[in-house]
Amino acid sequence: MLKKTAGSTRKGRRALAGIAAISLLSGVLVSCSSSSGGAGGTLTFLTHSDAWTHADPQRNYTGQHIAWFGSFMHRTLTAYARAEGSAGSEVVADLATDTGKASNGNKTWEFTLRDGVKFEDGTDITCADIKYGVSRTFATDVITDGPTYAISMLDIPKAADGSSVYKGPYKTDGNDTAAYDKAVTCSADNKTITFNLSRPVGDFNYTVTYLSFGPVPKAKDTGDKYDLAPVSSGPYKIEKYKPKDEMVLVRNENWSKDSDPIRNAYPDKIVVRFGVAEEVRDQLILNDSEPAAMSLDGILPTNLATVFNDDGTTKDAWKTRALNVYDPYVTYTAVNVTKVPCVQIRKAIYYARDFAALQQLGGGAAFGGDPADGVIKPLMGLDYKKVTGLEDFKPAGNPEKAQALMAEAKTACPDVYAKATGAGLTFDVGDTDTNKKAATIWIDSLKKNAGINVKFNFIEPGQYYAVVFDTTKQGDLSRAGWAPDWANASTVIPELFLATGGFPLSRVDKDPAYAEFKKRAEANLAEPDRKKQGAEWAALNQYVMDQMWVIPGLFSKTQEMWGSKLDGVYFWDPQGAPSYGDIKVKG
Repeated sequence: MLKKTAGSTRKGRRALAGIAAISLLSGVLVSCSSSSGGAGGTLTFLTHSDAWTHADPQRNYTGQHIAWFGSFMHRTLTAYARAEGSAGSEVVADLATDTGKASNGNKTWEFTLRDGVKFEDGTDITCADIKYGVSRTFATDVITDGPTYAISMLDIPKAADGSSVYKGPYKTDGNDTAAYDKAVTCSADNKTITFNLSRPVGDFNYTVTYLSFGPVPKAKDTGDKYDLAPVSSGPYKIEKYKPKDEMVLVRNENWSKDSDPIRNAYPDKIVVRFGVAEEVRDQLILNDSEPAAMSLDGILPTNLATVFNDDGTTKDAWKTRALNVYDPYVTYTAVNVTKVPCVQIRKAIYYARDFAALQQLGGGAAFGGDPADGVIKPLMGLDYKKVTGLEDFKPAGNPEKAQALMAEAKTACPDVYAKATGAGLTFDVGDTDTNKKAATIWIDSLKKNAGINVKFNFIEPGQYYAVVFDTTKQGDLSRAGWAPDWANASTVIPELFLATGGFPLSRVDKDPAYAEFKKRAEANLAEPDRKKQGAEWAALNQYVMDQMWVIPGLFSKTQEMWGSKLDGVYFWDPQGAPSYGDIKVKG
């Protein structure tokens, strides 16, 4: 899952855009009044990004994107309850009549669609539409960046290279469509969809909360271009989408509250304004110049003191307009192991960076969070165990430890040493003012404490993941962040480090340590004993840190702010983002 931070595209459920300073650490027709609850008005969102990373449901993989599009446009078989706190993590029926029926030792899951569910053109949503939507996940050459749970879980054979023998709906040659048709079936009445899995998955009904398991009408699919004009199954539809300008959503007259137990449609119109300068964005909210607007980015660190007290509590004047909370994310820097195949240098980076300065730039401990010791957060309970071997960590950097590691690297991996101390390592981050300040800290501390040179590659925030997911464009280091897709580190460790995972930015499959890791991770995915499974995820988190495949950043916090005419804003824990669909514009 991804994160929002100052000047970023933000948290993503799962992946963290990781491009802010703190991140650098580490169907029945009804009337409008019936559908809307009578709130009305125009709800505006402001963002520094030039566009959404993706609007295509099969390509959405950040908490913010899933929360936003899942609130307004895209429905799924199941969804999370719209509630604050732990109640918001309950899985409830959405397009389906219930949360699924499992059989065959949790290897077969069946969902029946409720009546009255429709696309924006008034056509019924059927099993075939969901089956087709899921099939697009397999077209990884066209439908990029999205989660790969369907590929890893469905009972479809693998080719010799480890890829699925099914290649998605766009290829005709060498494509085993029969295998997919066997793995995903529809009932005669086109109302019930059945998923046949390759292994037991007791929480598959959590998996299908993902937009990647949502419906797409085959006749309207335009492949890669679907990203700009996806068909809505929710309460709003796109009237206009122009990157670097704005997106406008208007009511979907073919959506019915009677067929949708979890969504609301309060505003008459929803507008997203792209490319708003960071300081301008903040000042519009701070000055309440646009009282019906909300920022989609984190508050600039320089403005935190206006909204919050030194201890992180919200000032009285902002009690109903801001929040500062722990989010589900862990920020980190992914080390491209194919380009930095030297564990000593990877560890030297960890010990050399001035964590304290980066944390302070991001607002300090009150707003940034706590130093991370891996990619699993303590709130994961039985999946977390404190990582050992990092006892030499010092917030301001440990030059003695870093230099000792570089001395080892000079002999153990001279080519990588020469690159790191000569031409330097390339660091991918989002192009924000805060990140540019953070870059100076990274450059100065790594040079001073370890003799490592760093060159920063600043990327337009909305295009960040499109770049770093491209192996021909990704640098040596890439900022990111992750949160569990649900309360099991099976949605963390395999997703980040298996080659078949949805977010393998560290490219560890060529590392000599990968073979053992892969064997253990794949075995643990099939482990039926949850306590044993949790202990092994904790052990594999230790394994990752022993190899320093990532430079851990923060067990992070997030800050949100909005205008005085908005009501109903709360933090939606499982998505790591506000529950956008519950926001009302007050009269």
